[in-house]
Amino acid sequence: VFASPADYLDWYNASGPLAAESRSGVAPKVGILLYRKHVLTEQQYIPQLIRCFEQDGLVPVPIFINGVEAHTVVRDLLTTKSESEADRRRLKRGFAEVDAIVSTIGFPLVGGPAGSVEAGRQSDVSREILEAKNVPYVVAAPLLIQDLESWDRSGMTGLQSIVLYALPELDGAIDTVPIGGLVNDDIYLIPERVKRLTARLHQWVSLRRKKNSESKVAVLLYGFPPGVGATGTAALLNVPHSLVALLKELRAEGYDVGSIDLDAVDGDAILKMVRALDNPRAIAGGRAAMEGLLGETVAETLGGGRVSAAEVSPAELREWLTFPTGWGPTEWGPIPFLPDAQILSRKLESQWGDLGNPSHLSVSSEGMYVVSGLQFGNVWIGVQPLLGVEGDPMRLLFERDLTPHPQYAAFYSWLQKGFEADAVVHFGTHGTVEWLPGSPVGNTGLSWSDVLLGNLPNVYLYTANNPSESIIAKRRGYGTIVSHNVPPYGRSGLYKQLAILKDLIADFREDPGANAVLRETIVDTVAAAGLFKDCPFSPERPKITAEDLQPSNSNGNGNGRETSDISEQDFADFVDRLFTYLQVVENRLFSEGLHVIGRAPDEGSMRKYLSAYFGDRLPDSVVSAVVESGEGATPEQILQASGVSSVSGGGDGDGGGVEGEVATALSIKGLLRQNTEEIRSVVRALNGEYIPSVAGGDLLRDGPGVLPTGRNIHALDPYRMPSEAAFRRGASAAEQIIAQHREQNEGAFPETCAVALWGLDSIKTKGDAVAIVLHLVGARTERDSTGRIARFELIPLEDLGRPRIDVVCNMSGIFRDTFQNVVGLLDDLFLRAAEAEGEPLEMNFIRKHTEEMRGKGIERGTSRLFSNPSGDYGSMVNERVGASNWEEGRELGDTWASRNAFSYGKGGEKGQARPEVLQSLLETTDRVVQEIDSVEYGLTDIQEYYANTGALRKAAETAKRSAGKVGGKVGCSIVEAFGEDATPRELEDVLRLEYRSKLLNPKWAEAMVAQGSGGAYEISIRMTSLLGWGATTDFKEDWVYDQAVESYVEDEAMAARLRKANPQAFANVLKRAIEAARRGIWDASDEKLDKLVE
Repeated sequence: VFASPADYLDWYNASGPLAAESRSGVAPKVGILLYRKHVLTEQQYIPQLIRCFEQDGLVPVPIFINGVEAHTVVRDLLTTKSESEADRRRLKRGFAEVDAIVSTIGFPLVGGPAGSVEAGRQSDVSREILEAKNVPYVVAAPLLIQDLESWDRSGMTGLQSIVLYALPELDGAIDTVPIGGLVNDDIYLIPERVKRLTARLHQWVSLRRKKNSESKVAVLLYGFPPGVGATGTAALLNVPHSLVALLKELRAEGYDVGSIDLDAVDGDAILKMVRALDNPRAIAGGRAAMEGLLGETVAETLGGGRVSAAEVSPAELREWLTFPTGWGPTEWGPIPFLPDAQILSRKLESQWGDLGNPSHLSVSSEGMYVVSGLQFGNVWIGVQPLLGVEGDPMRLLFERDLTPHPQYAAFYSWLQKGFEADAVVHFGTHGTVEWLPGSPVGNTGLSWSDVLLGNLPNVYLYTANNPSESIIAKRRGYGTIVSHNVPPYGRSGLYKQLAILKDLIADFREDPGANAVLRETIVDTVAAAGLFKDCPFSPERPKITAEDLQPSNSNGNGNGRETSDISEQDFADFVDRLFTYLQVVENRLFSEGLHVIGRAPDEGSMRKYLSAYFGDRLPDSVVSAVVESGEGATPEQILQASGVSSVSGGGDGDGGGVEGEVATALSIKGLLRQNTEEIRSVVRALNGEYIPSVAGGDLLRDGPGVLPTGRNIHALDPYRMPSEAAFRRGASAAEQIIAQHREQNEGAFPETCAVALWGLDSIKTKGDAVAIVLHLVGARTERDSTGRIARFELIPLEDLGRPRIDVVCNMSGIFRDTFQNVVGLLDDLFLRAAEAEGEPLEMNFIRKHTEEMRGKGIERGTSRLFSNPSGDYGSMVNERVGASNWEEGRELGDTWASRNAFSYGKGGEKGQARPEVLQSLLETTDRVVQEIDSVEYGLTDIQEYYANTGALRKAAETAKRSAGKVGGKVGCSIVEAFGEDATPRELEDVLRLEYRSKLLNPKWAEAMVAQGSGGAYEISIRMTSLLGWGATTDFKEDWVYDQAVESYVEDEAMAARLRKANPQAFANVLKRAIEAARRGIWDASDEKLDKLVE
């Protein structure tokens, strides 16, 4: 034992196993934080770990700590080359210089286990320390809370995953590798996992040491789903412009990007050439054909770069996927079974047949897997391959142990072994490598994500507002996240018939008597715009016509005077409701266009961000003054320039409150201008530097704390969910849902509600949806002395004052894996509710339904938390809709049910198939509840909503009808949690509102088409989504299809722009409209359908 790291290194440089390499600096030095307790108890994994580091060419600098002082050790006794070039004055005597830092403890850096009480508050301190060191900070620890067998069987669970992942991620930790764990009471190392750790450390350090001009970087784009123009797109990101921006930045930093003229090249031209590589004739001819047929075209079109194609033989792929033949228990550790050296290739062949099979994707006529991309100097750009299952999604219903397609495996293996990339950049949200089969949390050596990424540093561009999926990229895909901003927000405004109607209403309201002649035109316009469902004339008479306004003598008053049976006051009230609804549409926010990484907002975009954030709290003149102000402007100067001294609701009337809002506006402006950090952070990550962490979220909901972007975003502490504010919001929403349901159902309570628990909205709202579940059941949170939630406690019925409503929790795979503690607490709650003695069945629907299942002999009738099979994700409904692989909506409901019949909870309830329980609960489901957490991802924007919420409702309606329940209609409440008004709305109301404000809105359409191929794709996928809602919920409103076809097909100028920007996307718009007509979802005229087919 040495007094200081410096004393240790003095000894090591003289007598250590890597003394010469340490003295010369050839071998990287790694600071390793170890539990002092484990040293004192002589745990053998510690000397074994140190030997493994040395055998793999790393000089260990082991420091034994209690845990609480980790940050002071890193701050005072470890330094780096980066810090030495800046400032070492804070260091204590005896410090050592290292190239990376590894914690085998987990928990937060500040305070360790004790610091976890206030981990979020302490993360600012740890970030400051780690930014000064500016080297990779990695957590690699043995599992001390669960044993190795349970990890191998089900992945890392509960508190163990929080210790190794959730809490260290607050500090910006990357590349977490579990390196061993418990067998009985002993801690064993898994050397195979340590080899992954040390190899990845070598690669990160190499990025720092290698000259930029020599570094090879692979940039991966996405092309899923196939055939609809998705190639080269990513969520909320303008990929072509962003790609050129990255290449320019890399060139400026000394990377070799070839001779291409980046000032002249068009990013869409690069994508066009990338898409051209998907050429069956060229693929069949192999490498020579790929480079021969397309090489000259690429050079001429881009003025630089070349086609880079490779062939991977079956033998080569098998070799790359083979573990060393000599590996045995020494390398694999005490896991339940010893893997065969060729287990991976055998799994591939078990699913796909012999390697090199001509029927495989991207196989040449010679049986070689073809990998192709464009190469600019040392930068290789390619499209992530297809997984191979898109054409037959039904397979995923029955096969839980899937593998990626052999060409997918060949692609990533070639990047490692053939191209010899130093790092990979996954370009936007999101790819598929992190979703491959394997351990749900805590990669093992047999997890396909681990196998195919290998030792590659993975720099992952991700939208800042999506922390839930980004943690999958972190934890399963070793992603170092670099967040990018969302596009500016636009307001819908009014257009076409809606604008006409607004003017008609304004004229009518000026003098209803004098302008009575406008009534018929108003009614006709309302009908043409499809507004009667949103603004019914009255509950008894939802729709009226112009004829209803005609005078008649049918009122029987006997005076011979002809009058309409619609009174002037009733019509005036109707017009008032129309006016209010048009205001809602006009002011509804949408995401305008796509973001370009590293680009700060111009004045117009800045004004949109600020206007959306402040709403009525700041007038336009103040927002404009903030946008136009120079550096150092003060709130007082802004208010003076705008002529505003106070704002209604802004403060106490003396301007103090307003000044606070203006100060916030100035701060947000400064943070948004730091968008330039996004592209700088990509380059810093490629240089092996530390990327600071920040909470993921969006500006509108979460405020300025999510800025600036260009950060390594993280989620939240799962043991504090729901937060107290989220509990209040969720309880309010649940109470309104109950009240609205009773109003629609003659006072009857819903017996069962199916509530969607998704990772993204749970992270961003801090648990609103969980709070909805608790309030429906009639429960409250109980917290321990640290503020963490220890239990969900049932509220006594006499205090609740209504029945306990049963809940089916439909969990996304991310929620299931990330919030295992919440899953356990909820399962415990349902168990206690089901066994609540003395509570009448009519006042406790959970107990009622459990008793009914018990009477039918159904096991574990208390299960209420359902998801996909362990380690699997998604309902596969969107895949079936995308492939047109369905006949009736009922099939899609059945697909959802078969994919979500797996129960989770306490003890061993880790994905047991319980279809009988789910079916029984669906038979009693009266309402589905779905929360929407952001402006950017609404019901109509992404496929997951209809594939889950829509298909779940269809499954419930099918179950109720099969059980002989009268009616069978299931309500659906949508809670939009991103705005000030979170009043639940019915699904169909929100769909109509979204279509009016986005897809059918010329303002939105123009913003998207201006983005080129990516914008055209965004329009395309919304047409697929429209079809999906029709398939799953019978949303069949002709006016939506009529206006969509009019906007994107019959408008020749718009159609030409879409076709030019992205031919496949335009073809999909046509395809979905035709499909909707042929399936009876849209009642199109024969003439219109014929034109579409032509």
